[in-house]
Order: sequence, then C-alpha cells, then structure tokens
Amino acid sequence: MTDTMDTKKARASAWFETLRDTIVTAFEGLEDTQTTGPTAALPAGRFERTQTRRTADDGSEAGGGLMSVMRGGRVFEKVGVNTSTVHGVLGEAAQRAMAARGVPGMDSDPRFWASGISLVAHMQNPHAPAVHMNTRMFWTPHAWWFGGGSDLNPCIEYAEDTAHFHAAQQTHLDPHGTDLYPRLKAWADEYFYIPHRNRARGVGGIFMDDHCTGDWDADFALTQDIGRAFLPAYQPLVEKRRSQEWTDADKDTQLIHRGLYAEYNLVYDRGTKFGLTTGHDANAVLMSLPPMAKWV
Repeated sequence: MTDTMDTKKARASAWFETLRDTIVTAFEGLEDTQTTGPTAALPAGRFERTQTRRTADDGSEAGGGLMSVMRGGRVFEKVGVNTSTVHGVLGEAAQRAMAARGVPGMDSDPRFWASGISLVAHMQNPHAPAVHMNTRMFWTPHAWWFGGGSDLNPCIEYAEDTAHFHAAQQTHLDPHGTDLYPRLKAWADEYFYIPHRNRARGVGGIFMDDHCTGDWDADFALTQDIGRAFLPAYQPLVEKRRSQEWTDADKDTQLIHRGLYAEYNLVYDRGTKFGLTTGHDANAVLMSLPPMAKWV
C-alpha cells in the first residue's frame, strides 16, 4: 500500500528536522574543538533555539518552525539552521507567481503546504568560507515538488576547497544519475548570480527547483542525499581554515564580500521573498543576513 500524501509530508518534515539536529550537533562540535587560532579564547558557541509561529490572515494557526541561531562563537560569527512547516492559502501575488511557473488550478484552490531546512553560516575567520544550504518540499492540491541545494561563498578563494566541495556534491548525486550533478551545478551557477554586479556570489554548488519526476520516493531520496552531502562537503573546509591567521585586510575583504551576500538575498532570493510575502517570522526569514557587512 502506497503512502498517502499526508504521510509523505510528515516524512519530509521529519527528515528536515533530523538533518537540522545532525548539523547543529556537528557545528557545536567544531566550536568545542577550536582550541588554537585567533578566536580560541572565546567561549564555545551554542545554538539558541526559538519556536516560530505563523498566523493566517484570519488569525488561525498556519504552522511554524524552529529557529536555531549561534552568534559570536569561536568558529561561527553567526550561523542559523532553521526548519519550518507552514500551510495556508496563497495570496493573489503568490498565486500569480505559481501560475507563471506552470502550477495549474491555483485560482480555483490556492491552498499550499511547505516544509524545509535553511542554513547560512558566516565565519569568524575570513579564510573559512561562508556557506548556504536549503532543501524543501512544496505541495498544492494540484502539484508537488522538491527544491534546494548548497553553495560555497568564500571571500578568499582556495581552488582546492572549491574542488572538494564540488566533489562531495557529485559523490552524493551520481547514484541518482550521472547527469544530475552537471545539470544542478549549471543551475546553481545561473541561480546564484548577481546581475547588477555581473558576478557570482560565490564559487557555486548545486541547485534545483520545481523538481518532480512523478516518483515521490525517488525525488525525496535525492533531496535527502543533497542534505547528506552538506557536512562531508563543508566541514573539512572549516577544520582546515578555522585556525589560520588573518590580517585586517583579510577581514575587510570578508566584510565587503558579505555585502554581496546581503544584496543577493534581499533582491533575488526566491525563498526570502516567499517567506516574507506569506507572513512567516521575519527574523527567521532574514536569518541569512550577515552580522556585519561593508560597502565601499
């Protein structure tokens, strides 16, 4: 007997929460083992967890999530690992956006359900790369799909770090089809591009959206492996760079690069726009913004 869609939604939501807990534990472990380098004397960072709630226009409960944020740690200057599961009725602007993406029937039944995990890490050490990861499932009565990926955002680039990050992604994607990694890499290169700066915001990664082959289990398994790829792709880079000495010029480079990240997320990021227009907790939606940035 096949799972009902409600069961599938529950499986997806539970997975995003499991992935969140795994990453939070790993990141707190990095804080505990940071015993050398410029920030070793700081207290080991810990995540602060805050429940978020979403309320529909009529005042009814419409889901929520858990915002997990660490600030001022030894390794992470600011990192958030948020999960949410929300539901309700899409407003007219969101309905038009869905219809423009090819989702049928939104004008007759604009209900939706969405669940996902969103992570952004901004580092103390300018040599340690910032990173973003997000995976999600979206449902309407007329369609369902998965989306997300991860991308590396170093302010000081190291070719070997970029190669490792991409290789780990490919290792996890290849079992689902050797065509996937090249396609999702190219998609990330296009998506994480800042047109008004004529440049990418980082060194790329993988990205997909509106992913629905019709086989929910296969698409969910791919989404899980995108999430599983994150720590093997990213954690070794942090371990390698977190104790490296830096200069004032390096820190200045980091702050300027963070400006690119803020511009992209506020102007172009689809998840930021969706979260704000559907009434989710603004602090959770804007968690991705860096603690400090600089424009020159």
